[in-house]
Amino acid sequence: MNEFLYFTSWFVPFYSLLGAILTLPWGMGIIQRTGPRPAAYFNLLTTLLAFFHSLFVFNDIWERDPKTLVVNWFQAADFNLSFALEISPVSIGAIVLITGLSLLAQIYALGYMEKDWSLARFFGLLGFFEAALSGLAISDSLFLSYALLEVLTLSTYLLVGFWYAQPLVVTAARDAFLTKRVGDLLLLMAVVTLSTLAGSLNFSDLYEWAQTAELNPLTSTLLGVALIAGPAGKCAQFPLHLWLDEAMEGPNPASVMRNSLVVAGGAYMLYKIQPLLALSPVALNALVVMGTVTALGATLVSLAQIDIKRALSHSTSAYMGLVFLAVGLEQGGVALMLLLTHAIAKALLFMSSGSIIHTTQSQDLTEMGGLWSRMPATTTAFVVGSAGMVTLLPLGSFWAMLGWADGLVKVSPWVIVVLVLVNGLTALNLTRIFRLVFWGTPQPKTRRAPEVGWQMAFPMVTLTILTLLLPLMLQQWYLLPSWESIDWYILLSLLASTLLGVGIGSTIYLHKAWSRSRILAWRFIQDLLGYDFYIDRVYRLTIVGAVALLSRISAWSDRYLVDGLVNLVGFAAIFSGQSLKYSISGQSQAYMLTILVVISVLGFVISLSLGLFDKLPF
Repeated sequence: MNEFLYFTSWFVPFYSLLGAILTLPWGMGIIQRTGPRPAAYFNLLTTLLAFFHSLFVFNDIWERDPKTLVVNWFQAADFNLSFALEISPVSIGAIVLITGLSLLAQIYALGYMEKDWSLARFFGLLGFFEAALSGLAISDSLFLSYALLEVLTLSTYLLVGFWYAQPLVVTAARDAFLTKRVGDLLLLMAVVTLSTLAGSLNFSDLYEWAQTAELNPLTSTLLGVALIAGPAGKCAQFPLHLWLDEAMEGPNPASVMRNSLVVAGGAYMLYKIQPLLALSPVALNALVVMGTVTALGATLVSLAQIDIKRALSHSTSAYMGLVFLAVGLEQGGVALMLLLTHAIAKALLFMSSGSIIHTTQSQDLTEMGGLWSRMPATTTAFVVGSAGMVTLLPLGSFWAMLGWADGLVKVSPWVIVVLVLVNGLTALNLTRIFRLVFWGTPQPKTRRAPEVGWQMAFPMVTLTILTLLLPLMLQQWYLLPSWESIDWYILLSLLASTLLGVGIGSTIYLHKAWSRSRILAWRFIQDLLGYDFYIDRVYRLTIVGAVALLSRISAWSDRYLVDGLVNLVGFAAIFSGQSLKYSISGQSQAYMLTILVVISVLGFVISLSLGLFDKLPF
């Protein structure tokens, strides 16, 4: 049985795809008498099968060597297009995480979207979403990974725009799609270039080619920058980061998947191409700069948000920035560990925030308060998720940060400063949100707020237990550093930043009567952070303005030059035709004379152009 499950583990993504297909009769309105619930149950069943299939393989795969399956997709003459699938502890572990979180998110969606008229369509999109993520996890081909990233882009567009009757939702879906297209277009250029240079797009062949490749600096730089553009868009990194904030207009169960798994999918792709990025020092430096700017900038921006989902989404960009920084410093193992711990903690935080939104019908932090005694399960989930996000001993993110910091003190000591700042500011932000939502005096929208039903409480409780047990799981997988190798100065610095952030967040003055400070200096800082350093306005004045100007110039030239020339020719033909009709005499000799004169003139012009008169003796 184990052998059969192991050799069929490549089929796991098709479970989710099958679930998405089974929802079509309900999603398309072919079946209406039963309501949309059966579609959700079919999708839940296929996700459950995928989870247990991958879990059984994961328990057995530690004793096996990684295996690669090559599938020949198209072959003609010398052209051979194939893609490889990787069966290893990392890939199967990623599928376990994807299917497990997707299963919990779908159970959560049963309660959150209970009365939504298009529930079947939502579950079909989630199945499509999960299939692409699972395929990306086991993909060992750059070509297949790019194709699956495109499927994720389409899925993101459809899920963000799920409530398409709302103008803000349509705008958010459009911006998310177009922003990702910028990075995907550059990534496609890199894929085509590598297929020409390396002759193969399977990662194993690309790694072997990268060891002996000799590229000129310009080629390696352009190739490296193009390779990181796609993951930068997927992970909402500067300057392609604004879409994730707007994508919070979509349903919260989709936000759970997006902030925990989709952004991690882009980072996982970056981890896979790390040996290729080593060809270009400029690309590695670009990763370091991009990750540092996003980590610090997004963390600061999250402090000024009064929308609970947007405050958490900016921290997602910040932690993905840390992953980019880790890959730029060639610390791939630490990046994977940070992705694991962040995915579980962030999914728990978004589930708890979704429960708050579902109960209070509000996302505004200034309209909340006093929920800790009315929603104990949600409060516990938020506290544990927040603790799992920051370096609080002994939870998962503490070991991820510590494992990254260890060994970099002497090589890049400034990285520790970035980690301490991001960790401390994240602790401050989460404490601020906790005080505004759960502490203080109940507000009109929270005074009678009940706890959510079991469909939403069960996934939160499950993830709460998983977050608390994650350190034991890491120890069982031998991923925790030994106490002898720990740098105690770094450990104390990380713990001190967490305690300092919690302390400041617990004592800072928070007033709900206004969303902007009445002190001019603080109001300027608050607006600067609240409007994301006015980056959207800078884009509007520069890139968007330049495109709009070029569009106006193009429209003017098309209207007055291209169309004007065509209209001039047409007008000349009409005018000449109208003029010639008055020359009709009915005499055939006049017509013949006209034809001969025209032919003579044409012959004379052609002779001049050919230079025939130059050959005459006179």
